[in-house]
Amino acid sequence: MKLFLTALKHTRKPAVYICHRFCSSACSSSSRGPSSLQDEVIVGSSPELVQTVGSQVEVRPGFITEEEEAALLQELEPGLRKKRYEFDHWDDAIHGYRETERLRWAPVCEEILSRVRAVAFPQGGPLLGPVHVLDLDKAGYIKPHVDSVKFCGSTIAGLSLLSDSIMRLVKENAPNEWLDLLLTRRSLYILRDQARYNFTHEILKDEDSVFNGQRVPRQRRISVICRNLSG
Repeated sequence: MKLFLTALKHTRKPAVYICHRFCSSACSSSSRGPSSLQDEVIVGSSPELVQTVGSQVEVRPGFITEEEEAALLQELEPGLRKKRYEFDHWDDAIHGYRETERLRWAPVCEEILSRVRAVAFPQGGPLLGPVHVLDLDKAGYIKPHVDSVKFCGSTIAGLSLLSDSIMRLVKENAPNEWLDLLLTRRSLYILRDQARYNFTHEILKDEDSVFNGQRVPRQRRISVICRNLSG
C-alpha cells in the first residue's frame, strides 16, 4: 500500500497527519483538502511519526467480503454465546469482553486465515498456533497496553468483524506522540516491531470513538487475531 501524507487541522490536537489508502508516497503539507473518511485509515501527531511508525502499521479496509465475515461469524457465534461478557481482566487490560482460542477452522475460514498470514508474516516464520478471538461488547473497550512478549512475537494481525472502531497507539515514554487507526468493519490491521513494542494500543470506548474529528459509532466488535512466535 502506497502512502500519502497531508497535514490537517484537528479538533483536539494542533495538527494531524493523514495516511490515505491509495495514493502516491509523496508527502505534502496541506497540499490537498480533507478527503472522505472512507479514504483515511491512519492519522498521527506528526508527519515524522506517520512516516517512521506508519511503515510498521498497516490497515487494509475491505480485506474480507460480507460472505467471508458471515462464514467466520457462523463458526464463532455458537461458542461465544455460551460465554458471559466479563468486566474485569487478569491484567486489567479489557473491559466488557468474552474470548476464546481456536486451532481448527472450517475450510472457508482456514482459507481466510491463510490470506491473513500470507500478508502479515514472513513466509516460513514460526506462528502461534491458536487464533485468538476477542468479542467486545458495545459498552466494552480495550485499555492502553502492550502485549507481553511471552505470548507473542513481533507481529500482530487482526480482522475486525461486526463494527467499525478506532485503535489508538501512544508512545510509552512520549504520550504526545500518537497514531489513530480507523479499523472499518471487515478490515485487517497489522502491527509490527516498534509499533508492537514501544507503543500502547487500545480500542476506544463508543463515546470516545472519534477519528480525525468525525464520530465513528462503535457496536459490538469481534476481532480475530493471528500472532507470530517470539524468536
